[in-house]
Amino acid sequence: MKPEIGKNRPAISPTAFWDVDFEHLDFEIKSRFVIEKVLNYGLWADITALFHYHGFERVKAEVLEIAYLKKKTLSFCCVIFDLKPEQFRCYTRQQSSPVPWNY
Repeated sequence: MKPEIGKNRPAISPTAFWDVDFEHLDFEIKSRFVIEKVLNYGLWADITALFHYHGFERVKAEVLEIAYLKKKTLSFCCVIFDLKPEQFRCYTRQQSSPVPWNY
């Protein structure tokens, strides 16, 4: 049985989900994973659909706990949520992983 798009899931394209079974993805249980994938690899329409589905505050709370965001995505999130990079888990985690050597 195919889930109804728009009723129990956001109208998000499968663009960012090339590596998972998009049709069986639970958007509530895996919300942080979905938010991470859409922000890093999704289309603009996917991002707006994500905000309409989860709401601004929930996306903000989840994005602070995401383990990895691209640098451009982190900058985008800093602007739209009015936050500093140091407030994001992905930024502090990246800073604690030193490069083995610089050659």
